[in-house]
Amino acid sequence: MGPIDIIVIAVIALIVGSAAAYIIKAKKNGIKCIGCSDSATCTGNCSACHGCSTAKKSEQQEKR
Repeated sequence: MGPIDIIVIAVIALIVGSAAAYIIKAKKNGIKCIGCSDSATCTGNCSACHGCSTAKKSEQQEKR
């Protein structure tokens, strides 16, 4: 294993570690849908990234 292999492994480990830290921090802050644009007001009923937006739009249409 050469020095380039070690650098590549270190970079991949850094990326995976950063992603894990971001997810853990977001979950501790109470965000239910990580990556959702409505994560602050999301109800947590997302089946995909568009779940919160779709649910919010349907609620607004029901109010009319």
